[in-house]
Amino acid sequence: QVQLVESGGGVVQPGGSSRLSCAASGRTYVTYSMGWFRQSPGKERELVADIQWSGPSTFYADSVKGRFTISRDNAKNTLYLQMNSLKPEDTAVYYCAARGLTSGRYDYWGQGTQVTVSS
Repeated sequence: QVQLVESGGGVVQPGGSSRLSCAASGRTYVTYSMGWFRQSPGKERELVADIQWSGPSTFYADSVKGRFTISRDNAKNTLYLQMNSLKPEDTAVYYCAARGLTSGRYDYWGQGTQVTVSS
């Protein structure tokens, strides 16, 4: 099992920045990659960004390319999402998730943290 706990978020003005963190514990060695998802009311959960846990590969959704940066600190078992130039449409609950080495699925999820972009 892998346990994930997000922190950060809150209310941010349009054009502002915020950083989310996700602390991982447990069997993190079974993790292939970790990602940030988001979900807003009436919309499906979408993958925002993903990063290999032990490699250089990253993925970004088109909607956040050039504005968001995903990173990790393996020594601290922590995943980050730096969000810049935030827009009202970025408002959502953000979840971190871990993708298993063997399953290839995002098997483990955090509880989510709310990000609200509003003036």
